[in-house]
Amino acid sequence: MHSRSAFPDVVEIVVEIPRGSRNKYEFDEAAGVFRLDRVLSSAVFYNFDYGFIEGTRAGDGDHTDALLIIDEPTFTGCHVWARPVGGLEMRDEKGFDFKVLCVALGDAHQAHIEALDQMRPHRLVEIEQFFATYKALEDKTVDILGWRHRERALDVLRTDRAAWRHEQGPPPA
Repeated sequence: MHSRSAFPDVVEIVVEIPRGSRNKYEFDEAAGVFRLDRVLSSAVFYNFDYGFIEGTRAGDGDHTDALLIIDEPTFTGCHVWARPVGGLEMRDEKGFDFKVLCVALGDAHQAHIEALDQMRPHRLVEIEQFFATYKALEDKTVDILGWRHRERALDVLRTDRAAWRHEQGPPPA
């Protein structure tokens, strides 16, 4: 079993959207439930599992976004131990947006992947293409700034974990 002390080398992802879906689900933190946000209006679907990393707070007020590479889709609400290997830096209508690219520890087909340059290049292009087009019919623009290496992803995770801890306040005595 993995422990929280391995962070940021090992993270706990909560899946919101399984691969193959056009439904965009989001976790409603206040209510503790997953809600359908919208159905993607473009003719695209998520070609990776998508969710967030537990115990983080990104600059947009949400948890840190995570892209999960795993051979079989999981399900909404599934918790997955994963290893960050890089990240996609973007800018959208809310500003800076960083999506941490992770591989599932429980998937032997991904076990060898430690860094961005070990990912299949076409898979990275497909992911970029998805984010470049998935809001196209909603009159929202997304700027893809590019892939970043593992160290940049770990820096983002450390910053977002510190923000989460600050928000949560000191532990009860």
